[in-house]
Amino acid sequence: MRAPPRKPRLFAPALAVGLALFGLAGTQAEAQSASKRVAPAHVSAPSRQSNDAYNRDVRIHNQTGWPMTYLYASSGGDWSDDLLGSGVLAPGQSVVVTIDDGSGACRYSLRAEFDNGQSLQRNGVNACQVADYYFTR
Repeated sequence: MRAPPRKPRLFAPALAVGLALFGLAGTQAEAQSASKRVAPAHVSAPSRQSNDAYNRDVRIHNQTGWPMTYLYASSGGDWSDDLLGSGVLAPGQSVVVTIDDGSGACRYSLRAEFDNGQSLQRNGVNACQVADYYFTR
């Protein structure tokens, strides 16, 4: 498998400035606080979906103690796009992602990358049977 694709991340203070500019952060203190929070990731929709009856939605739990910045899946070919999108999964948080590349596969390798440069890869995760998956060190 090739290395997962890299993409630029949005800088959190830019979010706070944007909130302040549009009046969505009530005060400067709230804007600064918003820039320091780690936003939970969103649910990711696959580019194509398998036509079988399997539910491939998996709740990913970050139990590592490190903010998870990227999450990729592969059924043996290329790595998926980042399943976290522009979000970051904070330690102790979880998010539901759809792990489905349209191939009909159930077994996937998952690769998580963290803000400290560490990465963890888990192989043989059955997205058709697992409802919760815990990333631990």
